[in-house]
Amino acid sequence: MASAHSFHIPVMGIGFTIDTPLKVSHWGIDSVISLVDDGLLERLRKKYSELNQLVYEPISDRDEDARANRITAYLDMLHVLTQQKWEQLINDLSPNSDAVWSFLELLPNSAELVQKFNAWKASSTSLLDVRQWISDHASPGRIDVNIMTKVDGANFSGKTQLGPEFNDAHAAVRGYANSMLESTLVLSAGMSPRLYGYLAQFEDFFADATGFIKKKIALKVSDYRSALIQGKFLAKKGIWVSEYRIESGLNCGGHAFATDGFLMGPILAEFRDNRDELIQSVHSLLQDALTSQNKPVPESAMDLRITAQGGVGTAEEHQFLIDTYGMDSVGWGSPFLLVPEATTVDDSTRNKLATALEPDLYLSGISPLGVPFNNLRGNSKDESKLLLANKGKPGSSCPKKYLASNTEFTEEPICTAFRQYQHLKLKELGGLNISPAEFDRRFNQVVEKSCICVGLGTSALLVNELSTKIEGPEVSICPGPNMAYFDRTMTLKDMVDHIYGRTNVISRTDRPHMFVKELRLYVDYLAQKSVELEENLTDKSRKFLHTFASNLQAGIAYYQALFAGLGSAYDGVLNHLQQEWERLDRLGLSVENVPG
Repeated sequence: MASAHSFHIPVMGIGFTIDTPLKVSHWGIDSVISLVDDGLLERLRKKYSELNQLVYEPISDRDEDARANRITAYLDMLHVLTQQKWEQLINDLSPNSDAVWSFLELLPNSAELVQKFNAWKASSTSLLDVRQWISDHASPGRIDVNIMTKVDGANFSGKTQLGPEFNDAHAAVRGYANSMLESTLVLSAGMSPRLYGYLAQFEDFFADATGFIKKKIALKVSDYRSALIQGKFLAKKGIWVSEYRIESGLNCGGHAFATDGFLMGPILAEFRDNRDELIQSVHSLLQDALTSQNKPVPESAMDLRITAQGGVGTAEEHQFLIDTYGMDSVGWGSPFLLVPEATTVDDSTRNKLATALEPDLYLSGISPLGVPFNNLRGNSKDESKLLLANKGKPGSSCPKKYLASNTEFTEEPICTAFRQYQHLKLKELGGLNISPAEFDRRFNQVVEKSCICVGLGTSALLVNELSTKIEGPEVSICPGPNMAYFDRTMTLKDMVDHIYGRTNVISRTDRPHMFVKELRLYVDYLAQKSVELEENLTDKSRKFLHTFASNLQAGIAYYQALFAGLGSAYDGVLNHLQQEWERLDRLGLSVENVPG
């Protein structure tokens, strides 16, 4: 059954949405949890099992397939508890109960469900009819899961490396595939041929003859070409991509996978304009693959959802994405960090988020993955990290090892935030004949790396009053730049009413349109890159700057044509676009000024 809502809550960090389905699923809201930390999932499973009188059998580190089994057990528990809450909501209904109205009041005013209920209520007030009507026309929100393809480190038994099926992402796929859930696996951080091939080992990822898929695949992408390549690759395995989740390259939370200057609006337009072609070209490959595998072949073209997320902040922007680009759903991430009824954030961190302004939200180099990472200035994890570095004790104890991938100094991969790596790297740095300024720059690059695979899950421990003896109490958090415009803790109803235009929770009047904000971030990004490349401008870097600037200017021209036809309400947006065009000129980064 399709969601009655036109928004979803994306994955945030490791722990911030780890139990969000328990909070919002019975209100019909889809959400996504991270499968990175199976140890955290196990600890929360124990806590929730005890709270809800469920049988809990621990899965220890000595279990032969501990990671996959823990993930399966946690997801199965979520399924059971969310179904119980949904059934309780239905059973508690009476014709005029608070429960039914609380459910309906969260839906968009235009929702067919609301209109049908109002028409139905005028002619029937039978308690049994109410319960049956809601059961037939509504459903709990999906429990979707996220796996980062790059977080696929090998695991060991003693000194012996285990097979690839025991790698972190592979085990997470297996854990999800073996669960009771009927939902979507969101794959992010780029294409992984080996992991994609592994999906084909599980029947739940394949469609039946009617096109039904128990466990759908969604790909988080930032451009159409990548979506087409990945969609075709999986189709050749017999697996249909049910959703392409388009995320802004820079105006987002977490890791930022910047494009080469391609802006979100033109990207969304390309998906809209090529949607039918995407379906047909990929579906033909799917049919051939299923036929060759003697598997059921869907009788007609499969359903495809295209969704967007990254920087949306007003009801007007939300509806604009739906009306202009045909988005099936819009992801609202960072603002939900200020909603205790939806996300798991400790009070201290939530207060810092509420008071954060633009300078407090920045693109950092703290991620051991080597990918730019959106960060909150002054978070407790970074403060603790710098304090230790200043005492001559840089680095983390690395209790989780999820991001251990560096073999620069060791045979077995270690993390660049690990104290062993930083000790060895700084020792190497001390032996180089470089200037004090260059030494400081490189030193800061080394000690900037943070143990985010611990810090991004700590909030869940603090909120649930679980021990942080091993991890420490410090919290990392990764909000997007949009966080600067939300300045108070909100109820779930406050946030949903804001999304649907029934209220406005933004007190500032200077918030730029989401497309303008992303453009500014990209111009900032290009300006920084030009400084970094200035000392050693090669043909390759010169071509990069030229391409980036050209794509930005093409994006600005697209926006100018788009908004010029929408009336005077968008005059401010047009002025901001012109300002960014001029800023490119002043930076000497326009196409005309970048050497070809």
